[in-house]
Amino acid sequence: MSYPSNRPVTQRPGDAEAGIVVTDDFTPFHQRDDVFSRAMWDDTVRTRKTDGFFASYRMEAAPRRGDGFTRRDFALRNAAWLISDIMTDRHAAQGRREGFQAPLSADTPVAPDREEVTDPAAMSAEIGKVARFFGADLCDVTEYDDRWTYASRVDTRDMSAAPNDLPEGMTSVIVLGHEMDKGLVDTYPSALAGAATGREYSHEAAIVMQLAAYIRNLGYNAVASMNDTALVIPYAVKAGLGEYARNQMVITPEYGPRLRFSKIFTDLPLAHDTPRPRGVQAFCDICTKCADACPVKALPFGPPAPSGATRSEIKGVVKWTSDAKKCFSFWAAQASDCAICMRVCPFNRDFSRWSHRLWLRLALSRWRKLALWLDRKRGARVKPAQWWAGNG
Repeated sequence: MSYPSNRPVTQRPGDAEAGIVVTDDFTPFHQRDDVFSRAMWDDTVRTRKTDGFFASYRMEAAPRRGDGFTRRDFALRNAAWLISDIMTDRHAAQGRREGFQAPLSADTPVAPDREEVTDPAAMSAEIGKVARFFGADLCDVTEYDDRWTYASRVDTRDMSAAPNDLPEGMTSVIVLGHEMDKGLVDTYPSALAGAATGREYSHEAAIVMQLAAYIRNLGYNAVASMNDTALVIPYAVKAGLGEYARNQMVITPEYGPRLRFSKIFTDLPLAHDTPRPRGVQAFCDICTKCADACPVKALPFGPPAPSGATRSEIKGVVKWTSDAKKCFSFWAAQASDCAICMRVCPFNRDFSRWSHRLWLRLALSRWRKLALWLDRKRGARVKPAQWWAGNG
């Protein structure tokens, strides 16, 4: 499959339950326009600080300016990214930055004989079990939807647009969730906290490749994908893993916003999960903690609105949309990723504790204003030194 149609069907079954609203001017997104790709070719995004941001992941010119940004903080963060980096760089000479601007290459062939699947629901349950065996924290399945496939991917040799090919016949998308370490998340913004991001990218690279190999061993096609190939958030929401929030993240009942997501495109016969709206949008309607806390005011305060006002936004989806350039400018300035919006989110809790499960019930009910009031003193940054001392 090469470039998808420029005029896909707008609203589809299950969209309303997932909170997905697509307008008539919807246009598939070119990955060359995401802010991370633009930072490599667009002079309106790329600066000296941008170059320093990327260099810091190679321990080149890593700043040493206080708690959370010491050499050992950067050392841990970069070590956490190691496995993901190895997978990403292995076909760089062909212009493939795998897991980010291209899907992960298949290291095993599709078996010539297929395992017969007579019960797609049972097979979906089996895939979930195998995913958790390999280390995924969440796993659900939804149908393939060409609206979210990038209209083109990026050839990283010259940052030009390249065909975004998927094998024909992809019918399902397996969406995997990977929990980020809460103790590290609570230290954002810091290079130390970036280790929580890097660790999960390294974990998901291994998990998604292993699960895809399992499916190919059964005789079916499977394309392992991280940030590449298609937008993952619509798939996570459509699969019922969680709901989209003001902070641009998926809020899950198990881990709140504290997740990375990966996905597998496959033709394996699978039963599809359904969206499970619980009331996150109604809570976000009255909560602006993430927007209030954003240092560069990149997050919206108002209601969801049609996207597409800037180059790094998909056009024609009614949603909360961040200012990607403002957000990335802060990342570049501190030479590490930022997830203050994740840290301060009222849903960033340990839901293994009964008190937080009780709070969740309030937040997703008509008592949401009480839940927001109860959360008013939470979300303060933990000093990175406390994490190193074992008290974070």
